Amino acid sequence: MSITPVPRGAHLTRRLIQLYVGLALYGASSALLVRAGLGLEPWGVLHQGLAERTGLSIGIVSIIVGAAVLLLWIPIRQRPGLGTVSNVFAIGITMDGTLALVPDVHGLAAQIAVMVAGVVVNGVATGLYIAAQFGPGPRDGLMTGLHLRTGRSVRLVRTLIEVAVVVTGFVLGGSLGAGTVLYALAIGPLAQFFLRFFAIGGKPAAAAAAGSDDEAAVAPESSSVDTTVTARTSEQAILPQ
Repeated sequence: MSITPVPRGAHLTRRLIQLYVGLALYGASSALLVRAGLGLEPWGVLHQGLAERTGLSIGIVSIIVGAAVLLLWIPIRQRPGLGTVSNVFAIGITMDGTLALVPDVHGLAAQIAVMVAGVVVNGVATGLYIAAQFGPGPRDGLMTGLHLRTGRSVRLVRTLIEVAVVVTGFVLGGSLGAGTVLYALAIGPLAQFFLRFFAIGGKPAAAAAAGSDDEAAVAPESSSVDTTVTARTSEQAILPQ
């Protein structure tokens, strides 16, 4: 499993800022969903369930699961980028940091407000770090890699993986609820909007947001290094198919 070269070019500084701000916000948004107590996003359900069973923090579990998923890229011949490797560590660290700072939320109105904030911030974070084009996260790359190797649609592969993740997490003690449903319904439109909003050079995110199952991968802007994003980009794995 080789590492995708880090892109160079006029927008490199902005891309790096987008990447790490996006990953930090993603971890923070996941922590907000935990504090809301009304259900987590699919992978969050698994992380929480494993945390309950192991006694580890949910952020540490997220890092371990991300690293384990990244190992699964080897047989499906996916190429991680800087964003892929950063995703493994940054989200878990910022998630634990946010949980240490944000207290438990009490009262249904406050829980709903924090839940909605968590989902919206997650959409912003998704747009930021994916539009930076430093490679998909481990979980998104697993989906797109399996799509490529099996020939099954992204929709089917994504659904099967996330159903398995949610069921396993729930059995282990993870939290399902209104937040899980809201996330499932809202993350596609939110990600689509913020991918367009944070597009660099006005091309990649907007093009990916308009993509369908059968379209080719979106290539990043021209640069001095070959930085082709793995076919079936993570945008297409996240957006509704």
